Amino acid sequence: MINKAFVSIIIAGLVSSFSVMAQVELPKLISNGMVLQRDAEVRLWGWASPGEAVRINFKDQQYQATATENGDWEIRLKDLKAGGPYQMQIAASNQIVLDSVYIGDVWLCSGQSNMEIPMSRVAPLYEEEIASANNQYIRYFEVPKEYDLSKEREKISGGQWQETNRKNIDGFSAVSYFFGKNLYETYKVPIGLINSALGGSPVQAWLSEDALKNYPEYYEEAQRLGKPGVIDSLEQIDQDRIRGWYAEVNSGDAGNSNHWEQKDLEDSGWTEFVVPGYWNFDGKEKQNGVVWFRKKFEVSEAQAGQSAKLLLGRIVDADSVFVNGQFVGNTTYQYPPRRYEIPKDLLVQGENTISVKVLNERGRGGFVSDKPYEINFDDESKIELSGKWMHKAGFLTSPLQPQTFYRWKPEGLYNAMIHPIEKYHIKGVIWYQGESNTGDPEAYKTLFPDMIADWREKWGQQPEDFPFIFVQLANFMEAYDAPTDSNWARLREAQLETLQVPNTGMAVAIDVGEWNDIHPLNKKDVGDRLAQAAKNLAYGEEIVAGGPIFESYEVKGDSIEIHFKNVGDGLMAEDGELKEFAIAGKDQKFVWANARIEGDKIVVFSPKISNPVAVRYAWANNPENANLYNKEGLPASPFRTDDWELSR
Repeated sequence: MINKAFVSIIIAGLVSSFSVMAQVELPKLISNGMVLQRDAEVRLWGWASPGEAVRINFKDQQYQATATENGDWEIRLKDLKAGGPYQMQIAASNQIVLDSVYIGDVWLCSGQSNMEIPMSRVAPLYEEEIASANNQYIRYFEVPKEYDLSKEREKISGGQWQETNRKNIDGFSAVSYFFGKNLYETYKVPIGLINSALGGSPVQAWLSEDALKNYPEYYEEAQRLGKPGVIDSLEQIDQDRIRGWYAEVNSGDAGNSNHWEQKDLEDSGWTEFVVPGYWNFDGKEKQNGVVWFRKKFEVSEAQAGQSAKLLLGRIVDADSVFVNGQFVGNTTYQYPPRRYEIPKDLLVQGENTISVKVLNERGRGGFVSDKPYEINFDDESKIELSGKWMHKAGFLTSPLQPQTFYRWKPEGLYNAMIHPIEKYHIKGVIWYQGESNTGDPEAYKTLFPDMIADWREKWGQQPEDFPFIFVQLANFMEAYDAPTDSNWARLREAQLETLQVPNTGMAVAIDVGEWNDIHPLNKKDVGDRLAQAAKNLAYGEEIVAGGPIFESYEVKGDSIEIHFKNVGDGLMAEDGELKEFAIAGKDQKFVWANARIEGDKIVVFSPKISNPVAVRYAWANNPENANLYNKEGLPASPFRTDDWELSR
């Protein structure tokens, strides 16, 4: 009789032997539908058994490599010309066949939420664009949104190459898509877009450990949080606190227990409220918890029975929406536009009711102004919902202290979202980020250029082969009547100064923002302006790369002359006289100024300032009247002459 222990040993040995003969594995980027960079030395890599031979057959060429003792292997392809689709065979102990492989230009698209915002979010502006999307030569890959504070990851956990079609495009980054589409229409070569972006992320989260060593505070924080178990423990504490607050609010909400979503609820004891606006009970502006809102509205015979779109602008923070007592949708945080579908036959002729439960964690709660609040029908009729509503507090309590987002901590996003893809050869980078660093714009003046240098070094590409093009922050927040200082203006200045880094370009977005939304919907102009800069910087076209850029100034008596680069066919003021120029004397007290165009310069003056020393243009969070352009239609970057010499 065979000894059972002996059998167990034999089985264990066989399992061990089979595990050693690991099959060849590819990174997620090297997969069906991928785009390889043309006219470059392209690396293909992966993992196999130590010493195993890996063979690749591509375009009638044979390539071979042997896996190292760690199981790593790498093969390099050269002189690839644009084209596709092709098939690639990869063989070792197993065989992998990759279909729809293209050769073209690959761009990394990174940053925070404005790079992340998908086409579905901006759909109201681009309905026809989305409906007609169909281009197999524009391919999109989204890197999983993960972080790691303990180590550099060698692999990303998921992702796949997608072609542009109606089914896929809703999830594409809007800026990435419009950038790629513009390039494809110009050059007619496959375009690969790798989106590696995360909302809310500061620039330091995208720096490697090596680069962070120049910033002791960030480096020490990364080292502390990267120790085993630290993050798990801190996140557990945070989650317990947040769950406790929500449990208290939900259990205490009288609207839940008494079904305030009902159509025919008796609400005579409720108080009036004007939408849009923020609630204010007993004279207190900032009250947190749950407040319910109700409105009765009339539906015509023609409208009754139709499906409809309900637009509720933006709400701070979360909402659940009911029409005639039926749930139609919810949004869990404040930024997305509220767009809900009202099913056919839910609305009836005559009186109808909408009920909205709003949950606010901190600050003011309510409905953001200057947004659409309405019901739109297929026959193009509309019911306006702004104006008089009724409201009542369901449960009010102390504010929920903000969550600590460890995914935004230094180094974490680099480790998980950049390091694993650095072997993939790219044409260049487009970047839209900065909002999360407006608290310290001075630090951004070194952090951002250091990140660019860091990425170039890690990719192993020289600056001249690694164009880096970024978006300057859009206009945002309420406009001021008088000249003022601004952290957002100073962050734009830090971005402007980054143009001193070799092979960088900038797309100005000072005219596409929305005062009440940090995520403006106009992403096509942004993508097109990035492409305009890329055509000059990365493709060598002799075109104007962007809008006018401040170059120098001269004091001439009671006026100051401003000279520019990127003038193109000339300077122009859109919609009348130049605006948003301010001037100051030695006291540095700025007043609004007159400005006129004289050839390729602008003369700035004010009767209030006889001996001027400095000029500022569009120097504000939201310089809503900024209207200096070149005749190519590209807006000028905000700038200031004070402190200009110090920055050079």
